[in-house]
Amino acid sequence: MRIFGVILAGGTGQRMGGADKALLMLAGRPLLAHVRDRLDPQVEALALSANGNPARFAEFGLPVLADNPSKGPLSGVLAALQWATPLGATAVVSVAVDTPFFPGDLVPQLCLAAQSTVSGVAIADSAGRAHPTFAHWPVALAPALAAFLASDALPRLMGFAAA
Repeated sequence: MRIFGVILAGGTGQRMGGADKALLMLAGRPLLAHVRDRLDPQVEALALSANGNPARFAEFGLPVLADNPSKGPLSGVLAALQWATPLGATAVVSVAVDTPFFPGDLVPQLCLAAQSTVSGVAIADSAGRAHPTFAHWPVALAPALAAFLASDALPRLMGFAAA
């Protein structure tokens, strides 16, 4: 298995006063740096899904994948699947940029959980609550996800995962 990672950093940051979530500081470092450093050792390659000017992320050394802000985080997942497919990945694990304290073994846990699903999608949960931005997405789902986003369906992570 070749597992790649994507940090989802799109959106408008409305819950954070319109600030760029990825660049908000935590303990003297941007959230993006914390999340990158936690996810990078768990995956073969890593990218950032964000909208706007990618130059603001140059210092982090990640490819920046443009997403469609009107389609939510699923747009970032699709961009990551399309990036990872020609590079030979079998799946992409997504994480949210504003949640830096995810488990240091998140990727192996999601890979194990994905083995017991028909679709290969595995969504993280804790205390009985799903965390759909933290998920394992097989690259083979890219065409189905593109079709889902092109449809009239609400672009919800859980909606696609259940479809």
